[in-house]
Amino acid sequence: MKPHKVTAAAAAAAFVLSLAAAGCGSEDAADTSSGDEKITIGIKYDQPGVGLKTPDGKYTGFDVDVATYVAKELGHEPGDIEWKEAKSADRETLLQRGDVDFIAASYSITPEREQKVDFAGPYLLAHQDVLIRADDDTIKKPADLNDKKLCSVTGSTSAQNVKDEIAPKAQLQEYGGYSECLTGLENKVIDALTTDDSILAGYAAQSEFKGKFKLGGFKLSNENYGIGVQQGSDLKAQINTALEKMVEDGSWDAAVEKNFGPANYKNEPAPKIGVIVD
Repeated sequence: MKPHKVTAAAAAAAFVLSLAAAGCGSEDAADTSSGDEKITIGIKYDQPGVGLKTPDGKYTGFDVDVATYVAKELGHEPGDIEWKEAKSADRETLLQRGDVDFIAASYSITPEREQKVDFAGPYLLAHQDVLIRADDDTIKKPADLNDKKLCSVTGSTSAQNVKDEIAPKAQLQEYGGYSECLTGLENKVIDALTTDDSILAGYAAQSEFKGKFKLGGFKLSNENYGIGVQQGSDLKAQINTALEKMVEDGSWDAAVEKNFGPANYKNEPAPKIGVIVD
């Protein structure tokens, strides 16, 4: 793993963009400096432990806790937050249109996405991994996935990555959602579920699944979760300051333990702001 820092050229480009945005910003863009007490934050609604809207209308998960902390540092109480669902395919559009102030939604920082939006953070280093049954002792290393029934959601690249790169003989099963994969895993219809370890830990930590599953701990990829903002937004620097404070005062560790602890998730230490692990 090779961490790299944001270059001086990139920082200069961001400064130029911020000047341009200040001069000709979109009238529709969300603006937390306008005196409006409300702040709109994009999260996932369907990832337990990460970002979840519960049946009673509450919002829970690590991303929710991080976003709530950041919002408070920006001057907004929890009651000021308007949560908005940010599905993976919609995240860049939501930011570019100004529908949200920022997005914290298991949002991996990639060069392609950085062409469209800016990222604060990273605030979590996750890895692609597999979830298996707690009593399964046949899958101890990635190669053991060969000839196993491997599940992920339809359209996901995670399972295909394993099949292409790690275990070409794995039997790929694509379901409509992770909950279906979990049911199949529990009923021994499939042998393993793959996606980011943070998402897997969130599912495994749910009370109905406690003790039933375990993570493989394979670290098949590096996923640097960042908080997305509009390109050129000065919110990026403010959010970075908030994230640094969250780590320093222990709130980051507390949020990890609260949301992932029951799954025995062996998280990486809090990443350094502006350092992406390749």
